[in-house]
Amino acid sequence: MKLLLLWDIDGTLIASGGAGMRALQDALRNVFGIDGSLADIDFGGRTDHWIMREVFRKFGLEPSAENFARYFEGYIAALPGELANLHARVLPGVRDILQAAAAHGQIAQGLLTGNMKRGAQVKLAHHGLWEHFLFGAFADDSEHRNELGPHAVRRAGEQHGVDFSAANVWVIGDTPHDIACGKVIGARTLAVATGGYPLEQLRTHSPTVVLEDLADTERVLKVLV
Repeated sequence: MKLLLLWDIDGTLIASGGAGMRALQDALRNVFGIDGSLADIDFGGRTDHWIMREVFRKFGLEPSAENFARYFEGYIAALPGELANLHARVLPGVRDILQAAAAHGQIAQGLLTGNMKRGAQVKLAHHGLWEHFLFGAFADDSEHRNELGPHAVRRAGEQHGVDFSAANVWVIGDTPHDIACGKVIGARTLAVATGGYPLEQLRTHSPTVVLEDLADTERVLKVLV
């Protein structure tokens, strides 16, 4: 393995049709008896821990470890049902790129996501993508997105027995937070405008490359490799 691709999930690999927000609202109601909207909380590029802390702050809930655990279990219970909506899908080109990278022979692929690991598995398994990722960094590792990169690179090295240099690491995501966390570890960054941020806004954060989408597999692989 010579090249490491670290993938964001929501807005990059998949679109969930709002399933994550609705599952958090379901859990808020089922666990704490609160029927409230989360529409004013900025989910993009954030970690699950950060989002839950904002939910607790908004509704005056005690941010104890016990309450976080209860809320997260309620979220995991609600997520599969919410993912079963007509708008949840794998984004254009993603399956082809993941398969092509896996067949390449010198490309390792992992996750670098704000999802907790169990949430990431539920989302990706729903679309048949979980099998592509043997390692990653998740919100379990840190509440702060910029602290996740070193965990992902370390686990990639443990998985493949390779010391991946920063120049051989790509962080791929759809938000400024993905770009920032890639820059923290000196990685190259590919920003894709398939989430909530348009192309021009992503460009202002100076990623290495910015693309409208990942639909052109050959073009994306030329960029990365």
